[in-house]
Amino acid sequence: MGLYRRGKVWWISITVGGKRYWVSTKTDNRRVAEEIHAKVLLELSRSTPANTVTQPQGNQEKAPKRKDLTYEEFYRDRYLPYCEGRHATVWRTKQYFLYVLPDWFKALTLDQITTEKVERLQSYFIRKQLAPATCNKYISILKASMTKACEWELISEDRLKTIRKVKLLKGVTKRLRYLNPEEIQKLLEACDEHLYPIVLVALHTGMRKSEILLLKWSNVDLKNGLLLLEKTKNRERREIPMNDTLKQVFSRLFVKRRLDVDWVFPSWKSGKPYYDLKRSFNKAVKKAGITDFHFHDLRHTFASQLVMAGVDIRTVQELLGHKSLTMTLRYAHLSHAQKKKAVQTLETRLNCLKSVTESVTVS
Repeated sequence: MGLYRRGKVWWISITVGGKRYWVSTKTDNRRVAEEIHAKVLLELSRSTPANTVTQPQGNQEKAPKRKDLTYEEFYRDRYLPYCEGRHATVWRTKQYFLYVLPDWFKALTLDQITTEKVERLQSYFIRKQLAPATCNKYISILKASMTKACEWELISEDRLKTIRKVKLLKGVTKRLRYLNPEEIQKLLEACDEHLYPIVLVALHTGMRKSEILLLKWSNVDLKNGLLLLEKTKNRERREIPMNDTLKQVFSRLFVKRRLDVDWVFPSWKSGKPYYDLKRSFNKAVKKAGITDFHFHDLRHTFASQLVMAGVDIRTVQELLGHKSLTMTLRYAHLSHAQKKKAVQTLETRLNCLKSVTESVTVS
């Protein structure tokens, strides 16, 4: 369609006479944006010679090379449209990244980005007193975008190697905040009607926020008690079994669902998935008297409670959809009770063998 979304607003990408233009539709409604796009195409076809108006073919790799292409132009007009639909779980973060970049870095051409420039950008983030984890996230986004620029032959492999030399900040500890059963109950009681089933699903599945908000009824198999996730952060299909609580929740939601949309959790005003739940979730957290807790921590709560209940770490890894066991091992320290039980079992076993040995010796 030649349409793509930047933030909440739809933009038109169109080529006239070999030159590409980007025009804002100034609306977040896709249907309205499509109508505007059609009108623009019609007007251009009337006012320009044949074959001079074309739409982009989707593959940004085929875009013409430019030596003066700035990082802002590359990131905004080529990299972001590529990411949309591919990097669903980090899409908003990648959009926001462009807004936190200083003007001097945006103005750099791709060939001007060096190790020194990236380290200077890193120092800029540090001076802004961003958390080390946030600094690392932004530098990682930059590296990922430049890797794609190299694949599209916009920069050389040598240029990419210099950028990859920049090291991430050390001493970043992964945050692990989870709720105990009492806090879980308080949070659920504090949730508004629309928020309650979403939080309940997060607690019983460990699904990421984006996976829940973008869940469709076509992904819910009530007959077999499964949630089928097609688009995940790791781009791998994942099946999550439903317990009895979830079956009841989804059954009730199915009865009350909106027949005009396929989303499980649509906004009743727009019929679209919720853009975010920050306001209502923070309100519930505050009402429950819980501090230092974010929506993603519900995923930590799910994993932590499983480990403390004695579920093996491999099973937890599969349920969370972690590609590497290393990510899941952060919860391993919570299984002290299971380790203690295992050692006690061994002690009982060895003492039993000792008794048998002694009886044989005496006889």
